Amino acid sequence: MARFSIALAAGTGAMLLSLALSPTRATVAAPKTHTIVIDKLKFGPVPPGLHVGDTIQWLNKDLFRHTATARDGSFNVDLPAGARGVTKLTKAGTIAFFCRYHPGMTGQLVVSK
Repeated sequence: MARFSIALAAGTGAMLLSLALSPTRATVAAPKTHTIVIDKLKFGPVPPGLHVGDTIQWLNKDLFRHTATARDGSFNVDLPAGARGVTKLTKAGTIAFFCRYHPGMTGQLVVSK
């Protein structure tokens, strides 16, 4: 019985040691698609939790043509009435955007790594 206890303890110790020494893998969230609706001359709410690799789908439900244009030039999406367009988020940070046709329409994306 003593040999069995020693063998069991040694086996358990070896297993725990191998788990402790094994490299951990960081979990990376799969990219998501988020929608921002344009209606009544306004950008709808910007979704929280944006990450590099995610996609923004712009949906123009307004009667007028709009754009979603980044102030830093990183994207410029033309959106005729009823149209959809997409922007892939390629960098972290705060990205201010506006409509070229209606400069009072503004917003900002907060993108994490």
